Amino acid sequence: MPLLIVCIGIVVLLILIMKLKLNTFVSLLIVAFGVALALGIPFNGVIKSIETGLGGTLGHIALIFGVGAMLGKLIADAGGAHRIAVTLIHKFGERHIQWAVVISSFIVGIALFFEVGLVLLIPILFTISRQLNVSILHLGIPMAAALLVTHGFLPPHPGPTMIAGEYGADIGTVLLYGILVGAPVVVLAGPVFNRVAKVIVPEGFKKTGNIDSLGTLKNFQLEDTPGFKISIFTAMLPVILMSIATIVSMIQQETGLVDNSALALIKLLGNASVAMVISLLFAIYSMGLSRGIAMKDLMASCGVAAANIGIMLLIIGGGGAFKQVLIDGGVGKYVAELFSGSSASPILLAWSVAAILRISLGSATVAAISTAGLVIPTLAQSHANLALVTLATGAGSAIASHVNDAGFWMIKEYFGLTMKETFATWTLLSTIVSVAGLALILLLDMVV
Repeated sequence: MPLLIVCIGIVVLLILIMKLKLNTFVSLLIVAFGVALALGIPFNGVIKSIETGLGGTLGHIALIFGVGAMLGKLIADAGGAHRIAVTLIHKFGERHIQWAVVISSFIVGIALFFEVGLVLLIPILFTISRQLNVSILHLGIPMAAALLVTHGFLPPHPGPTMIAGEYGADIGTVLLYGILVGAPVVVLAGPVFNRVAKVIVPEGFKKTGNIDSLGTLKNFQLEDTPGFKISIFTAMLPVILMSIATIVSMIQQETGLVDNSALALIKLLGNASVAMVISLLFAIYSMGLSRGIAMKDLMASCGVAAANIGIMLLIIGGGGAFKQVLIDGGVGKYVAELFSGSSASPILLAWSVAAILRISLGSATVAAISTAGLVIPTLAQSHANLALVTLATGAGSAIASHVNDAGFWMIKEYFGLTMKETFATWTLLSTIVSVAGLALILLLDMVV
C-alpha cells in the first residue's frame, strides 16, 4: 500500500507539471501534502514533516550551492572559463572534446559533491558549447555521467565512505575497485550513451539550456582572460582543500593519531562549506582584484548568481519536502521489511534494496546509508567481498533518478529540457550507471 501511494503521488506530480503546467515547486508541495495524508501522517505532523524536509535539504546544500554559483559566475565573467575551454580544445582537439569533459569531470567529481561539481562545471560547458557551436546537452551528458559515478562509487563522497565504514570494508580497496568499475561505466554512460540519446530525443540536443540561472555569458578575447594555471587553480581550489582534509583524515585513521589543533584546522578548511567560501574569496582576488576589476563589479556578478539561483533552490527544497514525507510516512521502513530474511547474494541484495530505496526516497546518499542496516546481517553468513558489496550499494543508489531527486530538477532546469527529455536522458543515464556498475561488480567478484 505505501508503494502504491508513492506511485500515485508521482503520477499526480507529473500531471500537475506536464499537463497542467503548474509551477514545479508548487506541484511538489501539493503532492507532498497529499502523500503525507495518504500515508497516515497525523494532521499536526504534516507541516512539520514538510518543513523538516525543505529546511534539511536546503540546510545541507544552500550555502554550498549558492556560493558555488557565485564562484562559477566569477570565473565565467572574468574569462577564466573561456581560457580553460580554449586550452582544453587545443589540448584534446574539437573531435575529442567529449573526452576532455569526461576526464575533467571525473577528476573534479572525486572530491566534490554532485551539486557542487555541477555548479562549477556548468559555466565551462556553456563556454565550450558556444566556442564550438555544439549542443550543451552533447557536453552535459558526459559530465553528468562522470559526476554521478564518482558520487556513487568513490570515497570521499558521503555514501561510499559511510557504507564502507558500516560494512567494515577498506576504503583504499573501495577506491581502487571503484575506479576500476567507474572508469568503463563513465565511458558507457557518457560518450557511448550520448549517441543513443541523440536518436531518442533529438530535440533535446537543439536546446540552448537555461542560461538565465547562470547569468549571461560574455564574449572574450583570449589575451584579456586570466591565465590557464590561475583559472584552473581557482576552479579546483575547493577540490584541493577537501582532498587534503580527506587524505589527512585517512592518514589519521590508519596511524591512530590523536586529534590536535593542526588536524582540526585542516579538517575545518576542508569542510565543503568552508572550502567553498575560501574559494570564493580567492576567486574575488584572482579573477577580479588582481586584474584591476572593481569590487562593485565583482559583487554585481555575485548578486546576479544569487538571484538567479533562487527558484532552483525552491525546487530543490520542494523535492526535499517530498522525500521527507516518504521517510516519515514509513515508506523506507516498509521497503526494508520486504527484504528481511532474504537469502540472496549480499551483492545482489545490497544493489536491489538500495535501488528500491533510491526510487522511493530520491536521495542516493539516504538510500545507500539506509541499505547498510539491512545488508549487514547477511554479511556474517557469507564470504562476500566487502568492498564490492559497498560498490553494489552505491550502484543501486544511483538508479532511475526522477522527480523526487534534486539532481533531476537541476539537470532539467540547467539544460532547458522538458520532463520527457529529462527522463529520456538523465533518468536513463542514471539507470545505465547503476545496471552497468552492477554487471562490472559481479564480473570483478569472479576474479578477485
